[in-house]
Amino acid sequence: MTTDTLIAMTETPMHTRAADSHDVIRVRGAREHNLRDVDVDLPKRRLTVFTGVSGSGKSSLVFGTIAAESQRMINETYSAFVQGFMPSQARPDVDVLEGLTTAIIVDQERMGANSRSTVGTATDANTMLRILFSRIGDPSIGSPQAFSFNVASISGAGAVTIERGGQSTRERRSFSITGGMCPRCEGMGTVNDIDRSQLYDATKSLNQGALTIPGYTPDGWGVRIFTGSGFLDADKPIQDFTERELHDFLHKEPVKVKVGDINMTYEGLIPKVQKSFLSKDREAMQPHIRAFVDRAVTFTTCPACEGTRLSEGARSSRIAGRNIAELCAMQISDLAAWTRALDEPSVRPLLTVLQETLDSFVAIGLGYLSLDRTTGTLSGGEAQRTKMIRHLGSSLTDVTYVFDEPTVGLHPHDIQRMNELLLRLRDKGNTVLVVEHKPETITIADHVVDLGPGAGTGGGQVTFQGSVDGLRASDTLTGRHFDDRAALKPALRRPTGVIEIRGADRHNLQGVDVDVPLGVLVVVTGVAGSGKSSLIHGSVAGHPGVVTVDQSPIRGSRRSNPATYTGLLEPIRKAFAKANGVKPALFSSNSAGACPNCNGAGVVFTDLGVMASVSTVCEVCEGRRFDASVLEYQLGERDISEVLAMSVTEAEAFFADGPARTPAAHVILTRLTDVGLGYISLGQPLTTLSGGERQRLKLATQMADSGEVYILDEPTTGLHLADVENLLGLLDRLVDSGKSVIVIEHHQAVMAHADWIVDLGPGAGHDGGRLVFTGTPAALVADRSTLTGEHLARYIGS
Repeated sequence: MTTDTLIAMTETPMHTRAADSHDVIRVRGAREHNLRDVDVDLPKRRLTVFTGVSGSGKSSLVFGTIAAESQRMINETYSAFVQGFMPSQARPDVDVLEGLTTAIIVDQERMGANSRSTVGTATDANTMLRILFSRIGDPSIGSPQAFSFNVASISGAGAVTIERGGQSTRERRSFSITGGMCPRCEGMGTVNDIDRSQLYDATKSLNQGALTIPGYTPDGWGVRIFTGSGFLDADKPIQDFTERELHDFLHKEPVKVKVGDINMTYEGLIPKVQKSFLSKDREAMQPHIRAFVDRAVTFTTCPACEGTRLSEGARSSRIAGRNIAELCAMQISDLAAWTRALDEPSVRPLLTVLQETLDSFVAIGLGYLSLDRTTGTLSGGEAQRTKMIRHLGSSLTDVTYVFDEPTVGLHPHDIQRMNELLLRLRDKGNTVLVVEHKPETITIADHVVDLGPGAGTGGGQVTFQGSVDGLRASDTLTGRHFDDRAALKPALRRPTGVIEIRGADRHNLQGVDVDVPLGVLVVVTGVAGSGKSSLIHGSVAGHPGVVTVDQSPIRGSRRSNPATYTGLLEPIRKAFAKANGVKPALFSSNSAGACPNCNGAGVVFTDLGVMASVSTVCEVCEGRRFDASVLEYQLGERDISEVLAMSVTEAEAFFADGPARTPAAHVILTRLTDVGLGYISLGQPLTTLSGGERQRLKLATQMADSGEVYILDEPTTGLHLADVENLLGLLDRLVDSGKSVIVIEHHQAVMAHADWIVDLGPGAGHDGGRLVFTGTPAALVADRSTLTGEHLARYIGS
C-alpha cells in the first residue's frame, strides 16, 4: 500500500466508511419456538420496544434469539477450559444474525434464593461496607472477612513437614481466621426447633412407613439407609427404641455404612432434615415442602446476634457511632444520607463508589429496601431493578441492554422514573431492547416491533415495525387498544361483610387499621414499597378459606407441561385406560408408556462437552414420546400423543361430549380458557411458556381450590392491553359466583373496575406503611389527595 493510498483512505468522509454501515441489528429467518421466519432490522443506539399479546413470540425473538446468540458468541471467545465452567448454549434457530453487540440481560428471573444472599451481597454494597469497617472501624478487629456473616472464625495448630535442601524438618505452625459469622445461628439470623411428631409416627416401625417427611417412602433410599444400616431394628416401633437406638436414629454423626452392595454415608434424621430442608430459603421451596417446613419447624430470632447474623466482635466495631449490622438494617435512602455525611479522606475513593451504588438504588425507586433484605423475598420487578444497579454507573457504550417488562410492580408514579433510566442508558450510546406492555413505556420508544397477530401457533409474525405514531394508526391488536382507557363502573356491588385488620405492623406498616369488604372486588394499591403485600399477605393470607395466587415462579422441567401441572393428565389417562381396558400408567410419557429410546423426552440429547448439547428428534417415536404399542389405543379416534398436541380450546370441545366426554378434564380446560390460555397446547413444555402465561396457568390451577377469598398479586403481569379486559371479566365471574377477590395491583384499568380501593402510602419504606385512602374509585378520583388518585384521574380523563 502506497503512502498516497493511505492518505486518501484517512481523508475519506466519515459517513462513507465501512465501519459506519453497521448501524442495525439484522435478523433474518428467526424460527425459535413459535417464530415464523421473522425478518426484522433493529436500529442501534436507539430504544426499541417489543409489544404483542402474551405468547406472541416477543421473548423468543429478543431473549431466545438476539440475546442468546450474543452471549453464545462471547462465550466462544474463551478457552475450552473456561467454557467447561459455563452453561453451554445452542445456536438459536435463525438464518442470519448480523450487527450484534455485547448483550447484557436484565430479566425478571428471581435472584438466588439462598438465605445467605441479601440485597447487599448481591450488589457488592456489603463488600464495600466490610472494607470500610476493616479500615476505619473502631476498634479494629481484622480484615473485611471479620465483618462477613458467611465466614466462620477458625483456628488450628499442628506439626508440618517442610522439605529444604534435601532434608525434611518438622515445625509447629498455627493459623487463625477471624470471620464475622455468629457461631450460634451460623450466620442465618434465626435458630430453629424441630417438632419430632411431624417427622415420624412413633407408633409405627420404619418398615411400616413411620417417616412422614416428603419424599421419604419405605422403598426409597432415604428410608433404606436407616433400615439397612444395622444400627436400628426396622421392624420395631420407634416408641420402643432403646436410648442408644433413638440417639443413632435422630442424632448420629455421619459414618460410612454399606447398604446392600452400595457404600453410603449414614447420618441422624435431624441433621439430615436440617441439611436437606432448613439450609434452603423457604421462598424457593416447592409448596408441599414449604408446608412441611412450616408445620415441622419453628424459627425464632437468634438470641446471640439478635437476628443480625454477625458475631459479637463484628458488632462491636463502629464508625460514627454505628456498627455494620445497624447500617445494613437501615433503609437504603437513609444509609445514603449517612454515607454522604461521613468525612474520611483516607477512604474517599471507596466512599465515592459506595455512595454512587446507594444513590442508584434511590434513583431506581428501591430506596425503601435495606441491605440485609434477603434476595429471595424480592418480587420479580424488584429483582430486575436490583440487577440494574451495577449497570447504571457503567462507562460501557455500544452495549445491547435487554429488559423484560421493567415496569412490573411499579406504580404509575414510578414508571416515569424507570423511563428516564432507560433513556439514560440509550443516550450513553447503547442499544436498549425492551419487552413491554405498558403504554407509558411504549410511548418513549424510538422504534416499535409488534408481534402477533395472536399467541402460540397463532403468533410468531411481525405485524408492525416503525414509530409509535405508526403503531397507533396501524390495524394491529396493539394499535387498536393502545389508547384504550377503562371507565369507572356505573354500578358497584354491595359488600356482604368485612375482614377487620387492626394494628398491622409487619415490615414497614405503621399500625394500620382497615376493613376489607367481602363479596366485592377490592384493589389494594400504592407506590412500590408502600406496604401492600405486607398488609394483605401478613393479615389475610394463610387463613382458612383464603387462596393466594402470588408471583412465585412455576417450577418444572422440560418434562412438565400444562396437562401435568394442572392435574389434567390424570382424568385423561383414566379415560384412555377405561376405554381400552388397560392400566393408566401406559398413557404417561414419564412412566410405563414412555418411548424406550428417548425415555419419553421426544428428543435425544448428545453431550458434546464444552460445546452446546445437540438435541435430535427421536427416530423411534418421531417426537411423540410414547411407545408405538401405546399409540394403538385410542379415545374418540385420537391417540394420547394427538390429544396432548391439541390446543386447550380444541381439547375443551373434544372432552365436552361424544365418545371422549370426560367431565373432570372439561372442567380444568374451561378454567384454562377462562384465563386466556386457550391457544397453548396440552403437551407444551412449561419451560417454553412466558412469565405471564405461567402466572395465569397457576391462577387456573388454584381456581379449583375451595376458597372463599382469593388474593391475586399483580395478575396483569405479562398481559397485553387487549388481555386486561379478559382478566377483568374473569375477576367479575369469580365475584359474581360468590367469592371475595382482593387484588394487589398498579394497573389503572383494574383500579377503575374495582368496587373498593385501599390505597397505602404516601411514599415507600418508612415514608409509607400508612392508610391514605379507602373507598370507591369515584371517591378516590374526586378526592385526588393521593398519588394514586392523581394518576387514576388522569387515566380516565377526569
